[in-house]
Amino acid sequence: MTILAFSGSPRAGSAVSHLLRAAAALAPSGTTVAFYEDILSLPHFSPDLDGPCDSAPAAVAALRAQMQSADAVLIATPEYAYGMPGSLKNALDWLVSAGSFYQKPTGVLSASPSEVGGERARSGLLLTLEALGAAVVPEASFPVPFVRTKLDGSGLVLDAAFAEKLEQALVALAATVPAT
Repeated sequence: MTILAFSGSPRAGSAVSHLLRAAAALAPSGTTVAFYEDILSLPHFSPDLDGPCDSAPAAVAALRAQMQSADAVLIATPEYAYGMPGSLKNALDWLVSAGSFYQKPTGVLSASPSEVGGERARSGLLLTLEALGAAVVPEASFPVPFVRTKLDGSGLVLDAAFAEKLEQALVALAATVPAT
């Protein structure tokens, strides 16, 4: 089983990217975690460019292929001005016509240094995922307040209770994937 870890932050070394790497380290046995890391290579979404996969821009075709091959998705987003980053929304817009999120088990994390943990960004992201038909897994979806107190600079989890919560999120996400 493959989970696609998708960071909504375009920043190298961002807290949400560290959060995804920490979660990947806690994935259940038999689970592979692949990372989508080319969010800045995507062109600005335009319906005029949004054709079939074989005619889509190369970066879009690569994103769609990675999404198609994943059994589940784990997205982590920071909060910018009470919303998800524009680069994340742009990536999701490219996936609308592909249908690759439809009924795909999806976990949604948000993180910020504040006490609400990016909840406003997560709320907006959940609306977009609803439009895409994603099967959001509640046990794998939560805000992470004070994220910098939960991870060290290299992304290692500092808090045992938080490590347990992340591990349970990955277990819940994996459990929703139909056996093949």
